[in-house]
Amino acid sequence: MVIDMPIYTKAGLPVNKILRKEKIQILEELEKANSSEENNKVLEVAILNLMPLKEDTELQLLRKLSASGKSIKITFVKVSTYTSKTTAPEHMQRFYSTFGEIQNKYFDGLIITGAPVEQMKFEEIDYWAELEKIMSWSETHSKSTLHICWGAQAGLYYHYGIDKHLIPNKMFGVFEHKIDDKNSKILFGFEEGFKAPHSRHTTVYKADIEKVPELEVVSESDKAGVFIVENREKRQLFVTGHLEYAVDTLDKEYKRDLSKGLKIDMPENYYQDNNPEENPVFSWKENGDKIYSNWVNYYL
Repeated sequence: MVIDMPIYTKAGLPVNKILRKEKIQILEELEKANSSEENNKVLEVAILNLMPLKEDTELQLLRKLSASGKSIKITFVKVSTYTSKTTAPEHMQRFYSTFGEIQNKYFDGLIITGAPVEQMKFEEIDYWAELEKIMSWSETHSKSTLHICWGAQAGLYYHYGIDKHLIPNKMFGVFEHKIDDKNSKILFGFEEGFKAPHSRHTTVYKADIEKVPELEVVSESDKAGVFIVENREKRQLFVTGHLEYAVDTLDKEYKRDLSKGLKIDMPENYYQDNNPEENPVFSWKENGDKIYSNWVNYYL
């Protein structure tokens, strides 16, 4: 896909070098200031990045947002009530804004990522009170908010009182999904049985969602359960999987847990011939491009 419109980021963001090698058009803040024509067409998207490997997530999301064909200015956001142990403080200081620094701004879109805290109760998480403030703020300061994985569970719990539930074994792999709401724009261009990755220890129940009149299940999987939920105003989307993942993300997670001696099953439907010695199959790449393009083009 030819990318005609740029993604704007802070100057010096390390993943910019990778994205440029992939022929994705990246302009940095100084270049943006000198491009008045582009300034008139730029969408503003904030990304609250709660994932431990910040730069991996930055790369994944910027790749997908670039598929929209729109000019987008990115603001990465961090919580103040927790300090990342896996990303250099200098990186967070230079490239991330605090909620306090952006709370008076309005955004076309907000993305709230997953986080490795899903087996804890929401209220036990160090930054939960701050996240509640951000989710409340999102109702009036973001045209559309996209919640991913644990972020989706946190959003459903905060906004609608729907709790998450532990599952016996980690939902880990690539699964087929069906489309419940064929009129939803978020899945425009998708086919029945489309594939998407999941990596989580908890789930939300469809029966709990169906009790809330403001919500609708858009997609689900026979194996992985509820996948996409949106509110009827189309301003909140909750995605329990990871269509932004790179081809090797599940492989890294699997081998990391094996190296730590943790009990982990091989990701399902992922490696060629289901053999971890073979390469992963990137069966969801186009689906990831489509869902982020649809979000930007139809919701923002």
